[in-house]
Amino acid sequence: MRSYGFTEKYLARDGQPWFPIMGEMHYSRYPEAYWRESLLKMRALGVDVVSSYVIWIHHEEIEGAYDFSGCRDLRKFVETVGECGLEFFIRIGPWSHAEVRNGGFPDWLLSKGFSCRTNDPSYLEQVRRYYRRVAQEVSGLFHKDGGPIIGVQIENEYGHCGGMTGPDGEAHMKTLVAIAREAGFDAPFWTATGWGGAVTGGLLPVMGGYCEAPWDQRLTEIEPSGNYLFTHERNDHNIGSDFGFGFGITFDIARFPYLTAELGGGLQVTAHRRPVATAEDIGAMTLAKLGSGVNLLGYYMYHGGTNPKGKLTTLQESRATGSINDLPVLSYDFRAPIREYGQVSDTAREIKLFAFFAYSFGPALCRMGAYIPDENPTRATDADILRHSWRHDGSSGFLFINNYQRRRRQARHQGVSLVAPIPEGPAFPELTVEDGEYFFLPFNMRVGNALLMTSLATPLCVLSGSNPLYIFYAASRQAEAFLEAGNVAALYQFEGGEWPTDAEIRTLTREEARNAWVAGGQLVINAGCVFEEGGLAFAVTREGGLVDDAQGLISQIGDTTWRISVPSWDADDCFLRIAWEGYTASIHEGGVLIADDFCLGAGHVWEIGLKRFGKGFAHEYTIEIVPLREDEQVFLETWPRMESGIACRVISVGLEYERVAPIHL
Repeated sequence: MRSYGFTEKYLARDGQPWFPIMGEMHYSRYPEAYWRESLLKMRALGVDVVSSYVIWIHHEEIEGAYDFSGCRDLRKFVETVGECGLEFFIRIGPWSHAEVRNGGFPDWLLSKGFSCRTNDPSYLEQVRRYYRRVAQEVSGLFHKDGGPIIGVQIENEYGHCGGMTGPDGEAHMKTLVAIAREAGFDAPFWTATGWGGAVTGGLLPVMGGYCEAPWDQRLTEIEPSGNYLFTHERNDHNIGSDFGFGFGITFDIARFPYLTAELGGGLQVTAHRRPVATAEDIGAMTLAKLGSGVNLLGYYMYHGGTNPKGKLTTLQESRATGSINDLPVLSYDFRAPIREYGQVSDTAREIKLFAFFAYSFGPALCRMGAYIPDENPTRATDADILRHSWRHDGSSGFLFINNYQRRRRQARHQGVSLVAPIPEGPAFPELTVEDGEYFFLPFNMRVGNALLMTSLATPLCVLSGSNPLYIFYAASRQAEAFLEAGNVAALYQFEGGEWPTDAEIRTLTREEARNAWVAGGQLVINAGCVFEEGGLAFAVTREGGLVDDAQGLISQIGDTTWRISVPSWDADDCFLRIAWEGYTASIHEGGVLIADDFCLGAGHVWEIGLKRFGKGFAHEYTIEIVPLREDEQVFLETWPRMESGIACRVISVGLEYERVAPIHL
């Protein structure tokens, strides 16, 4: 059985440094029939650990009437995680936030008359009962039993988004840990979120960072995010700022490794604020965290979802329930790496570059401290100074460069001369860094029996074999220019000019790297996701697209309503793609709400996977759009065209068919 632990610098597995990739997927927000497929996709994308909240209101909306069936079947989900070769972090609250009604607390709990998230004995007794019931569901699935559960998170943002602070808050967290252990929870790692002044109760702190703040109440562009800077500051002051701005952190950073559990894999938009998170937004932020010393990349969310149907109420966060945000009744897409209907997005392909790197080079990186030159900017508004950092162990390491700031232009840097900050460190060739670029480069890296002093190409992974295959890619335009010119040798500077004789090197374009997968120990380049199961490799492909009034799919039946008729189809999934503009949209079938959406701006495209609503069958839907008015109190990055002061239109509709088929390696 594997062993787990941690030092003040990194997590450890079997006594060795371990750099895992963790991705949040809420099982209760995704159909259980498709859990396995999504988990296999996550594994193919380089995820090692799946995390999930156990959302109280999803399981006990009616007091005493627990529901662990269907998409709420926690035990089946954890078992499936293990069957897919993944580990699991269970986040047991009791409060979760998670953009869910009451932060996850059932309505009946809030009506009891005691103060929640305090040491009130009546509240703690309810928590004790809930913890026991959840522990019963996962009994026998902990690591000590040979199961996949290796971590338990207690509470969420406690002392920042509600709860007590200072010694009282620390004591409360310790009380919750004692209750959880008494209930039967047992795992190598016990964690707590640590940003914004949250208390941790001595648990392993995990941090976060988002590229924007949809919960911010302003309706204008907000200040550029500091998450694109290289810094030893682990805190993101803007997380949870709808509850109040937090300041500082409450634990000694010298005692704990720098870990993230809520690095935003996207953004869940609100009714009043709808920033669009792109693949580059998430990729550049990931690189900045790596260059700042992070040794666990944990994404929230990694997999989007759909709120389950409530028995008494809808289950989304809303102003009607005391929040200052309104969210869709159903959609929790989050623009996550894997989207609401299981689509592998451009963001997934982008951050896969870092996941593959961590798998092959993570143990070495864990031992490397972060060295951030003094000349680096300390304000995200500084667009002129080159942002760069180093991670090294005294003899070898990596140079990190980030010239990307979300929705801001950065200065172009030409003729950049950088020398690795170690004794007799090698000098990189003069670098040209364009606006919007972010990449990292190795120095003094062993490649087989040769020493790669510097490289203008970025390492992706290593495939083992009689002669190991080192995969690099051209992450910058400067590197791509050499590759396009056929001058691959110019990308690599080996000591003495001697290339390895016991290893091979292959150099990809950045786009090839984004489409690279490892299956059967081989490199596969495929625009669709490639995953493995039962010794076979499967490729996901798409065909079709958006066209005006495709095959007579759509007809307008009212000022704000349209009928969409989807014919029967023969594929693994059928994606209805609607380009529309307005304020919000909802789709009904047979009078039942099945999907909803917030418009993100001009030319917004909504994609709905239909297999969950009846695979292969013909369907007739009604779509209703709430008009967007020119004086609407909402922030959009790009506003649609207005007609008579409103936008309310379907621009085009189309179908894309997805097929999953085995491939020969």
